[in-house]
Amino acid sequence: MDITQFATYEDFLDSQVQPIDLYYLEDEEVVRQLVELGFRGTGEVVKREEFEAKKREAELLRQQQRNKGKLVLVGEKFHDLSPFLEALAQREEAHRTGKMMSIVFIRDRNAQGQEVSGYIDLAARFKNEAFEQYFSGKKKLIPKPTDLSFYNWSTGSAYASSSEHYQVTTDNDASVAFKNKRDRKMVFVDPARVTPGDNSSRTALHTDEYMQVVFYDHVTRITA
Repeated sequence: MDITQFATYEDFLDSQVQPIDLYYLEDEEVVRQLVELGFRGTGEVVKREEFEAKKREAELLRQQQRNKGKLVLVGEKFHDLSPFLEALAQREEAHRTGKMMSIVFIRDRNAQGQEVSGYIDLAARFKNEAFEQYFSGKKKLIPKPTDLSFYNWSTGSAYASSSEHYQVTTDNDASVAFKNKRDRKMVFVDPARVTPGDNSSRTALHTDEYMQVVFYDHVTRITA
């Protein structure tokens, strides 16, 4: 769901309310609070600060269109970034212009303290999420069950989902791999391979922010 279509956070909460909720609870404000907490509603839980950050980012993109295509980069608004956030900022322009579609592997602990890991379609996250919340340090970029792959080491839960830009597949050794939907090139994430594939590179980022971070940068548009 495109949350930027709603004028206010209250409008977004109301869109998640079912008629039966109002029938039984009879209090619109109570129903909104239950939706915000995730106890009611039909969509993904979105906090007020995340909603407002996404709205601000959407406005930046609208400014970009009004300024005759001048690209507005969210990462440029912030200084003294951590190594991981600096790596994201360095890749933002290429992802927003479609020149690059990276896959990033992250292993760390989620908000509940559980160890999780997964492969993330970074271009899809840039497109669909408010990165101001990440660049500002208010929220960490963590794998979710809806990403290309997700594994919760505490519960043993595992998920794999094709994304907007990648199809989940396997290579000849039955290791997980990803096929780019634009150029049909394969991105191999098995560290035993010499190369991750055509037009792709592998970069392990050493940082105290996460337990493990690996970027698989896939260039989809070669410029002279």
